Amino acid sequence: MKRKNGIVGAGFSGAVIARELAQAGHQVVVFDSRSHVAGNCHTERDAQTDVMVHVYGPHIFHTSNERVWNYVQQFDEFMPFINRVKSIYNGKVYSLPINLMTINAFFGKTLNPKEAAEFMDSIGDKSITDPQTFEEQALRFVGKELYEAFFKGYTQKQWGMHPSELPASILKRLPVRFNYDDNYYASKFQGIPKHGYTYIVKRMLDHPNITVHLNTLFERSAADEYDHVFYSGPIDAWFGYAEGRLGYRTLDFEVERHVGDYQGNPVINYCNQEVPFTRISEHKHFAPWEQHDKTLIYKEYSRLCEEKDTPYYPIRLVKDKTQLARYVELAQAERNVTFVGRLGTYRYLDMHVTIEEALNAAESFLTADKSAEKIPAFFVNPLG
Repeated sequence: MKRKNGIVGAGFSGAVIARELAQAGHQVVVFDSRSHVAGNCHTERDAQTDVMVHVYGPHIFHTSNERVWNYVQQFDEFMPFINRVKSIYNGKVYSLPINLMTINAFFGKTLNPKEAAEFMDSIGDKSITDPQTFEEQALRFVGKELYEAFFKGYTQKQWGMHPSELPASILKRLPVRFNYDDNYYASKFQGIPKHGYTYIVKRMLDHPNITVHLNTLFERSAADEYDHVFYSGPIDAWFGYAEGRLGYRTLDFEVERHVGDYQGNPVINYCNQEVPFTRISEHKHFAPWEQHDKTLIYKEYSRLCEEKDTPYYPIRLVKDKTQLARYVELAQAERNVTFVGRLGTYRYLDMHVTIEEALNAAESFLTADKSAEKIPAFFVNPLG
């Protein structure tokens, strides 16, 4: 049965689902409250420098999922890009993630891989056998000095709380490399779209069966006008914050323009807590295939998300998860509404995971629709 479906949100979740349903013959109407598509991945040319700006902060595409990689390449050419992050601590520059160069530079040594592995094993806090907090997890793996240099201050700025208050799950594993590999990601496929992320999303939504309404708030009461609604906005907003607002961190950007090259690298973290910003990103370095005489930088500040702010990172502490459980219960009682994406499921998701989940959601929806099965409120458990 061919349906008329409403999709709330024109980021990757909404755009991928819209595209897949449209290609299957469904009519799709997409709504977004912003003036542009692509959500927080939105890119646009800066009028003063002509640099392609990642408006809501840097986004580097990386995945080891070949299906996702092949899918996105239908919509733009992906240029090779390796994210090589640098970090400044106490006036010195280091390489991240922690690798042989970091270890040797920090401790003034010339260790080989075997010696470095033994050294790192010796400085880890072996008294911590079952780490419960972010701090314990870091101390266990990298020891006090590296924890205080690269994790303690940065984490306090990023999350607004001491690492001892954060769960160990935030730091699931610490990628310590005993070689000189400074590729920030270990993914098989990495790159940045030649024409930016907004170009990709516009192409996804360019289909005769898709209608897009920007600058438009979708009211919950309008859901009955559609056979099914996919909602990728904040789950608490759908219910009018009936159970209170879920906690997020948001970002503020201080924009500066300069002549020439500002820092010589796309991203440099500032780990000392007394430096108020977390990092500086220089956007022309995200497109090294382009040449620009001028440059644009973002100084990035993290703080608690308030009512009018753009939500970035779900906090997901015990209080938030308790609230989320109540919203999940409300969502499961909804009729013909499915909650998807980062905001719809209150989970931090990289772009490639968002796209993979959207492809799976569309596929599951089309399969269930053919057999007249009930469409679930979630294709991925937000509480998992």
